Amino acid sequence: MAVDKNMNVLIVDDYNTMLRIIKNLLKQLGFPNVDEATDGEAALEKVKNKHYGLIISDWNMEPMTGLDLLKSIRESGESYAGVPFIMVTAESKTENVIAAKKAGVNNYIVKPFNAETLKTKMTSVIGDF
Repeated sequence: MAVDKNMNVLIVDDYNTMLRIIKNLLKQLGFPNVDEATDGEAALEKVKNKHYGLIISDWNMEPMTGLDLLKSIRESGESYAGVPFIMVTAESKTENVIAAKKAGVNNYIVKPFNAETLKTKMTSVIGDF
């Protein structure tokens, strides 16, 4: 099944520059429908009100971290509980990767990264595009 490049993608990061970078990379890859949230709580509200085909979230945010957002989504039991989720972080600590996997993350990207890395990670989660 072909990937719908018009699906809604939610990116979550408390750093506006990073939001802009990820949004630009997604547009380069052909995904024009990108929404932004600056923390986990705002992201959770967006997910409850709109269907997303993919969520890309930073780990380190306040007051709700990316890991807390992931756990909330996975434990919700709602229709969005199975949305593909990619975690972005500057830290590649093994315990963080394990915690994210246990919480139900689909893939993990360590900053800094480029369009090729993002495409590879996205392909592993949503399929070839």
